[in-house]
Amino acid sequence: MAGGGGCRRGREQLELERLGQAARTGSCPPSPPLSVCSRQAWSRDNPGFEPEEDAAAAAAGPVLEMDVEWGGGAASSLGSGTGGPAGGGRRARRGPAGRGGAEGPGRLSGPPDGAAPRRAAWAKRLARRLRGLWGTRLMEESNTNREQYLKSILRELITYIVFLVVLCVLTYGTVSSSMYYYTRVMSQLFLETPVSKTEKTDFKTLSTMDDFWKFTEGPLLDGLYWEMWYNNKTMAENKSFIYYENLLLGVPRIRQLKVRNGSCSIPEDLKEEIKDCYDVYSVANEDTAPFGLRNGTAWTYTNEKDLNGSSHWGLIATYSGAGYYQDLSRTREVTALQIASLKENLWLDRGTRATFIDFSVYNANINLFCVIRLLIEFPATGGLVTSWHFQPVRLIHYISTFDFFLAACEMSFCLFVLYYMVEEVLEIRIHRLRYFRSVWNCLDILIIVLSVVAIGINIYRTSAVDMLLKKLLEDQNSFPNFEPLAYWQMQFNNIAAVTVFFVWIKLFKFVNFNRTMSQLSTTMSRCVKDVIGFAIMFFIIFLAYAQLAYLVFGTQIDDFSTFQDCIFTQFRIILGDFNFTEVEEANRILGPVYFTTFVFFMFFILLNMFLAIINDTYSEVKSDMAQQKAEMELSDLIRKGYNKAMIKLKLKKTTVDDISESLRQGGGKLNFDELRQDLKGKGHTDAEIEAIFTKYDQDGDQELTEHEHQQMRDDLEKEREDLDLDRSSLPRPLSGRSFPRSLDDSEEDEDEDSGHSSKRGSSSSGVSYEEFQVLMRRVDRMEHSIGSIVSKIDAVIVKLEAMERAKLKRRDVLGRLLDGVTEDERLGRNSEIHREQMEQLVREELERWESDDAASQMSHRLGTPLGPNGQPRSRNSRPSSSQSDGVDAAAGNGGNNIHV
Repeated sequence: MAGGGGCRRGREQLELERLGQAARTGSCPPSPPLSVCSRQAWSRDNPGFEPEEDAAAAAAGPVLEMDVEWGGGAASSLGSGTGGPAGGGRRARRGPAGRGGAEGPGRLSGPPDGAAPRRAAWAKRLARRLRGLWGTRLMEESNTNREQYLKSILRELITYIVFLVVLCVLTYGTVSSSMYYYTRVMSQLFLETPVSKTEKTDFKTLSTMDDFWKFTEGPLLDGLYWEMWYNNKTMAENKSFIYYENLLLGVPRIRQLKVRNGSCSIPEDLKEEIKDCYDVYSVANEDTAPFGLRNGTAWTYTNEKDLNGSSHWGLIATYSGAGYYQDLSRTREVTALQIASLKENLWLDRGTRATFIDFSVYNANINLFCVIRLLIEFPATGGLVTSWHFQPVRLIHYISTFDFFLAACEMSFCLFVLYYMVEEVLEIRIHRLRYFRSVWNCLDILIIVLSVVAIGINIYRTSAVDMLLKKLLEDQNSFPNFEPLAYWQMQFNNIAAVTVFFVWIKLFKFVNFNRTMSQLSTTMSRCVKDVIGFAIMFFIIFLAYAQLAYLVFGTQIDDFSTFQDCIFTQFRIILGDFNFTEVEEANRILGPVYFTTFVFFMFFILLNMFLAIINDTYSEVKSDMAQQKAEMELSDLIRKGYNKAMIKLKLKKTTVDDISESLRQGGGKLNFDELRQDLKGKGHTDAEIEAIFTKYDQDGDQELTEHEHQQMRDDLEKEREDLDLDRSSLPRPLSGRSFPRSLDDSEEDEDEDSGHSSKRGSSSSGVSYEEFQVLMRRVDRMEHSIGSIVSKIDAVIVKLEAMERAKLKRRDVLGRLLDGVTEDERLGRNSEIHREQMEQLVREELERWESDDAASQMSHRLGTPLGPNGQPRSRNSRPSSSQSDGVDAAAGNGGNNIHV
């Protein structure tokens, strides 16, 4: 044992000297030829490959450390200089210069003494671990180790899943089914209540100004002021609880917008009959002059800034936040008097284009505000059009236990956003403009931007609601303008929804590393040109039909009233949602023609062309993937880690132990079928079983003997010793193995649909993982071509051997016939029978030669190879065994006839 230890230390000393020389000369030592990593880093089929335990340290950054055994048992560390961002940085290595030598380039320092070196080493390890927090696959400096690459992807995937869970908790925690029921009961109260007991008209079906005043004096007042219980007892003084649960905040407000008289031009022929003209609403046509009583805010114009309002997008036009407004009272009686005064003094006239009714309520049971806006638009055509908006929002946070849990999730979300911001900045710093060539990287930037905007809106909303509630508590007879908060809440919901959508879509970035799941993205990327060409043709025809429908049916059918509605209606036709009767009634000739031709061209031709493009591309992708060599995937890495954990916990045996047990049960020999059945029952894959069996079944008898099994165990033990030696004496190179790179490789690599070649980068003296895969595929295709050539050569050799055996058989038969004739003449017997047999055999042989020559000439003209009997044969066919057997049978029969 002592000799072995000395030998091992001697080997380490020689290796360190070699490393020191390599560092001084600026070269990197080659990888050991028998390293398990160098032989099996790219293969998932051989289960004998065991990853290094501390391989994850490579992802932590370019700073690497290694413990070295000294003669006296002291330890020191080798450090490597920080490499460049792309993985091709400088490496400074200190060689052994004796114990206690001075430190410098190319020298190995002795064991550190004192607290200062320990603090420096601790700081270096801390910096390395902090650097490792952002060690994604884009910052991997070694891109030749498939397993290490998958480990970085797996770590990034786990981090991203945690981020996704936090985001989903935040978004789904801010909404609930109570919001829907809150909106429904409030809309039923104000939208579906009839204006009177004798009329069925409600807010949705208002048609005249008279209906508007009936609504304000009836359902509006009844809905806003709940001052009595159902037993006619009075509720709390000066307070209104709608449905006895929802507190009316402040007072409601009614506001209108008008256009001035003379805003449109009247034809000269009609000026005598028409004196007044009010144009459609626009900010330029808006009336700002006082009217009516000319006192109070209801009769004088107030601009948008003073009202702290904002524009509103209605059904007919977009309206500003200014206008003439009247704040109602907190009691029903005063509000009724105010509405009666507005009605009596013609507050609404021909110039009115829109009237807004705004108020807000709060439900303490579910901690929700509801900002309500009822809009009545008066188009220039006459009549009115109603619309409404009910926006439930949660403006007061951090009350219940679940709210504090959401607060913790908000803090975690902010930390995740900061983490990903630092990660993207580091990756942009490393890859520069190449970073933006990937769609996934652009999606990362988009997610971060949306997240930062959502955080800013949430902070503004929280601070603004505190100020608004404070103002409301000071003056409860004023109108609380929650409309801006409702607007920002709606924008926040939209941004959160889009962010969650893109975050879920980004999961395809990690799922694509699975061989099966990558078929979708590969199919879409390959058919994108065909789909764009098809889309141009599709939308030319689609928009032509939309224009036709708009011009023909736009004046009579609501679904075709605008060009945008025509586009959406035609999409509905493709999906089968369409009212053919309305089209036919609008135009009895063009209606059926439009519908029939549109369905024929769009549904039966163009849609099927689109499906054909997708199916054809998918078939190509599937066939290409079937020819590619299988690589280690994330599922294989997870399965491998699970198996290792089970083996360490002694809950599962290794493949070698299972084979040993099978050998003991089989009495020293083990058949391949028995081994496969046994090991598959123990959880091993077919690839693992075939790889081990093929490697150690040297005699090819499909059985593992005791000797072959012992050799397998010896090889594995030797590889484990080599791995331990490499781990203890050699640092991990920064760029790993390098492969020669040719111009053709780079060209083919640009055509590959991997999307990651620009991410991982490559060193100046090597190739990236994608380029290595391109070379692997080329070698596979070359092996396939050479294999087909070899099979053809084998067929020709077999044919020639069969012909040679037939010639030998015929020569032997002729010799035996001649010997029989000679023996008959010597003994004086009649040899006519033998002579006739010999003549017949010679005649058949001559005829065969003549037929062979004719067929050979014909085959040279047509380029078709021949079979052993002169018959034309396909190029890939082999001579059947029956042909050579027929020659042997003929020879045997000839021999029997001789001795008759």
